[in-house]
Amino acid sequence: MSDPQYSQELILQKLGITSLNAMQVDANKAIQKYDNVVILSPTGTGKTLAFLLPILQKLDKELHQVQVLILVPSRELAIQIEQVTRDMGTGFKTNCVYGGRPISKDKLELKHPPTILIGTPGRIADHLRRETFSNQFLTTLVLDEFDKCLEIGFEEEMSEILHFLPNVTNKVLTSATQELDLPDFVEMKDAFEIYYLDQKSTTLGIKLVLSEDKDKLPTLVKLLCNIGNEPTIVFCNFKESIDRVCEYLDEHGIANGCFYGGMEQKDRERSLIKFRNGTYQILIATDLAARGLDVPEIKHIIHYHLPHKSEEFTHRNGRTARMHTEGTAYVIKWEKEHLPDFIESREEFFLENIATPGPTLWCTVFVSGGRKDKISKGDIAGLFFKQGQLSKEHLGHIEMKQDCAFVAVQTEKVNQLIQLVDNSKLKNKKVRVNII
Repeated sequence: MSDPQYSQELILQKLGITSLNAMQVDANKAIQKYDNVVILSPTGTGKTLAFLLPILQKLDKELHQVQVLILVPSRELAIQIEQVTRDMGTGFKTNCVYGGRPISKDKLELKHPPTILIGTPGRIADHLRRETFSNQFLTTLVLDEFDKCLEIGFEEEMSEILHFLPNVTNKVLTSATQELDLPDFVEMKDAFEIYYLDQKSTTLGIKLVLSEDKDKLPTLVKLLCNIGNEPTIVFCNFKESIDRVCEYLDEHGIANGCFYGGMEQKDRERSLIKFRNGTYQILIATDLAARGLDVPEIKHIIHYHLPHKSEEFTHRNGRTARMHTEGTAYVIKWEKEHLPDFIESREEFFLENIATPGPTLWCTVFVSGGRKDKISKGDIAGLFFKQGQLSKEHLGHIEMKQDCAFVAVQTEKVNQLIQLVDNSKLKNKKVRVNII
């Protein structure tokens, strides 16, 4: 079994965390003591770390089989949890599987079973049917964002998955809302509940922005001009609307990216990478972006379309004012539109005539080498500084992947950089460097 002394101090040190918050402390104790635990806590309070730390105590380092299954409702959340687990540096093999990538790639990775397996319900159910990995030693199940995992459409797959897991003795369920009655097949009787939903930040401001026209696009542009170049997510109810909004913002010189379920996985990931590194400050998204995304601290949320349900409103707003930082949610309402009762604020935000924000300073560069090539952030920075003749202020966030890397570079220097470093050698590998 893993060493408790090793886990807490060393892992927190690696993550740069000085201490756990109250919810994480309670979860740590409860998961080690009780078989079934439900964690209800707002978005951004650190639920991933809350369940990972105590679960690590239960793992057998000598057993090279899947011992923990973490089910999540979206690909992005799967990737994010996998990254957190790797950043913890525990030595336990971790993999994530999800729809939208070749199942042959999953099979190759699962040939050497991970201790911790993370995945979306559809892809996990598929692997269990195929018997890609053994379920014999799988004793811990986590349903992260369980309200989404157990929605209509997922329920049949979830029931099938639980049927495939006869040896599970510990279950952990997490959510940022309390909107769902658990189906009987989850078998969570006498679960210990950790309730922190009343601990929401008091620093979220909700402002009403009135639109004279039914078409809200001119109002949206004016609002973005008032906000300026600060991290913002604009929520739309339909993916068809997102293309129209993005096109309109492009016409008005406002840099933006989009994010919705119909996009190719590669394009979704690159949208988030560019948002994280500041290539653009505005992300136009469906409710897919309302939870489980690894994105920077969001200053502003804009409800371009009014949410249909209170939990949608809660999750969208949960992207800002996290961990007691300040944030603002703007609700754009056409004057003849009915405002749902769950949107309590009636404080109007009056728009001023302000010029369009200037372009962002950064653009994103792709490097065709990554971790599996033994290439590090320091290697890339060294190449860009020495051979690429960049100064420190010209180099931004570097994001490493298994087979590539993405680097933020100041736009004014990027063409010169590519001329100097494209087709250079990094750790004995010739890499391509280009703008995406």
